[in-house]
Amino acid sequence: MKSREHHIQVARTARYHTLGDPGPDVREVWFVCHGYRQLAGRFIQRFSGIADGSRMIVAPEGLSRFYVDPEERAHGPEDLVGATWMTREDRESEIQDYVRYLDQVHDAVMSELGGTARSVVVLGFSQGSHTVSRWVTLGSVRPAALILWGAYPPPDLPQAEAAQRLGSTRLLLVAGTSDRYWTEQSRTGEEARLESLGVSYRTRTFEGGHEIDRKVLSEIAADVSAT
Repeated sequence: MKSREHHIQVARTARYHTLGDPGPDVREVWFVCHGYRQLAGRFIQRFSGIADGSRMIVAPEGLSRFYVDPEERAHGPEDLVGATWMTREDRESEIQDYVRYLDQVHDAVMSELGGTARSVVVLGFSQGSHTVSRWVTLGSVRPAALILWGAYPPPDLPQAEAAQRLGSTRLLLVAGTSDRYWTEQSRTGEEARLESLGVSYRTRTFEGGHEIDRKVLSEIAADVSAT
């Protein structure tokens, strides 16, 4: 007898980290989403250099955590834990869940800032690039700039919505020249896909691999603030 699949929505506790205190001096709010196997608390430290009082950093954490070491054994406090935004299993539900979750984080942070208009910047690294691309396309956030670091938007975005939402923000693609995920073949195909949607973008490369380079990040942050 074949089983039947069911879905219910449940309440759960999600976690996010921040750098900087909400206050009248905050002009920019950056929502930054980590990559696969990372945690928000560690990931956000890469942004400490740009949290200068005028810029608040918010790092939501993926809803699914796991022990990074796949060995089948009893894990303890010394074992590294990571998080993921989704897998291929029940993927549509997971996408809907994290889009709603990120909308709620955004609303909570902006409410804490008193509802005063602030410039919003969204950044995703690696798997987080797919996450924020879906959030900007399907959610309620309207960022002034969208930074995809080490990855492109996922190919399954609804085209009309992606063209409108991605096309209405300043899209920046960032990658290291030795990033194993940023090959010439992938770059050509992915950028052609963006152009077919009519989405304009800029690219920024640096000497390095699949990583957040702090110096490049500081330069990008200064450029975003100046425009």
